[in-house]
Amino acid sequence: MIGQSDAMIQIERDGAIATVTLNRPEARNALPIAGWQALSEAAAALADSDARVVILQSHVPLIFSAGADIAEFSRFEAGDATRFRLAMRRGIDAVAALPMPVIAAIDGGCYGAAVALILACDLRVAGQGAQFAATPAKLGIGYPREDVARLSAQIGRGNASRMLFSGEIVEAIDAHAMGLVELHWEDAGPLARTFADRIAANAPGAMRLLKRALADPDDAGLDDAFDACFDSAEFAEGRAAFRERRRPVFQ
Repeated sequence: MIGQSDAMIQIERDGAIATVTLNRPEARNALPIAGWQALSEAAAALADSDARVVILQSHVPLIFSAGADIAEFSRFEAGDATRFRLAMRRGIDAVAALPMPVIAAIDGGCYGAAVALILACDLRVAGQGAQFAATPAKLGIGYPREDVARLSAQIGRGNASRMLFSGEIVEAIDAHAMGLVELHWEDAGPLARTFADRIAANAPGAMRLLKRALADPDDAGLDDAFDACFDSAEFAEGRAAFRERRRPVFQ
């Protein structure tokens, strides 16, 4: 289903930039178990690609994602809650594990599990009408421990408590102030694309190494990888561009 125009998870390429688009308008982009599985498959396909940056966005106006498909919960039988948790975990963690930078472009509502999804990205860009809410307490359920940890690490325990305990809607300007999103503009899509172009112009190997260091600064292989950069074609091009006072062109 991935890549087809009617798929709920779509992948497109425009040069060095890949976009992953949520497209389930009949459910406000709420993802069922199959949707989380499709997301993990999409991320696996991108992990093996030469894309330099990924944008995660919505095709549906006024909504990024309503999160998990609550309607599916009413049909759960024995074992389905575990299937859902594991499918969601694989989808979110596959996005987090992508080796290249990932930007979430959020226009409209971002609720429930969708907040966990954007936390798996490296940067979050919110449009003026973006809204955020972590709503599991309103449903009588918890939030996966990994996602609680990411939320607390991103915005601090106090703000995470505020969002999780109240389930209240946080407007874009407040989300920016608390650090849930890094960039805030009138429309998320154009700003995300501008920033993606800026990232894609940098050395792709260096970008992947920087993301690796941000993800795990205790990675024992980082020192050797850093040293190896000085013998790379990317470093040679960067030095040449600096010397010639031009923009580098990384192949």
